[in-house]
Amino acid sequence: MRTGTAHLPLHGGQAPRWLFSRMVALSREIVRVMVEEFGPVEVLERLSDPHWFQSLGCVLGFDWHSSGLTTTTTAALKEAVKGREADLGIFVAGGKGATSRKTPAEIAAAAERHSIARPAEELVYASRLSAKVDNTAVQDGYQIYHHSFFFTPTGEWAVVQQGMNEGTGWARRYHWLSRNVSDFVCEPHAAVVSDQRGQQVLNLVAEESEGARKTAALLSAEKPEKLVAELKQAQELSLPGRHGILVADIRPESFRRTLLKTYEHPPADFEALLGRAGVGPKTMRALALIADLVYGAQGRDSLSGGPPHLRPFHRDAPRGGQPRQSGGQGAAQRAEEAGAVSGGAIT
Repeated sequence: MRTGTAHLPLHGGQAPRWLFSRMVALSREIVRVMVEEFGPVEVLERLSDPHWFQSLGCVLGFDWHSSGLTTTTTAALKEAVKGREADLGIFVAGGKGATSRKTPAEIAAAAERHSIARPAEELVYASRLSAKVDNTAVQDGYQIYHHSFFFTPTGEWAVVQQGMNEGTGWARRYHWLSRNVSDFVCEPHAAVVSDQRGQQVLNLVAEESEGARKTAALLSAEKPEKLVAELKQAQELSLPGRHGILVADIRPESFRRTLLKTYEHPPADFEALLGRAGVGPKTMRALALIADLVYGAQGRDSLSGGPPHLRPFHRDAPRGGQPRQSGGQGAAQRAEEAGAVSGGAIT
């Protein structure tokens, strides 16, 4: 489950070399004592607590309440356990920017050198899905640019990752812990710690978004031309300024290319769709909007924006939340049979 988030001002620059070297030395001793006293799993549990992690960064000497605390503290921890993974029972993969994209290779390399109870493929999958949930299924305005993956020989794992919103000048840190994870795409977040809320946040992992998840997966298996036509129609709609559609930046041709892949190899469910290469925030946003407009979805709010009486409907769509009729056994009929008429929640 995701165990919490933290909100931090986005600052540039980097920690001085003299400070970072001290952070590495001190974090190594802190981790060593914790492992001896409580075991490596407890270290992961502590790292998954946003308050404890913030305190750790301050204790290590990075006592600025900025985005750099996340990247510098995780980098210090990674350097601290390097070469001592077998003794400490803790492995660290990933990091900031381009280093985050090395996470799968680093997990696989660790699994080759050491005995890990869980297959490396499962750990790589957990790493990828946790990042995709916070970057694609939950679109809160923060683009993930840092991803650190901690794991133990027994297969327990934790994630500390961070996204940035350059428009507001803030960063948001997300914490995950493998213990008790039962569903990546339905309420995986155990807590949220934040002083700010977005005005338009697409949350496809909310419990009430179950219908939207089913519908998005079904729509992704439809013929691309049909969905591209729906997208273009949605982009032509005119709404009050306070109810943005948030799809103006989606290119129909790029959307079509992604849908060709899902049409040829339909995903089994929403989690499979989310994990599919090439399915990013824009594709998911477009699918959520089409599901809302075509099916008359009624969530807490939706990408079409505003209360129900201000939401646009196709002229031939019934108002009762039922999908409009189309020929054959299309997504509309299959979604209705599956009870999938519901919308993506806005938090």
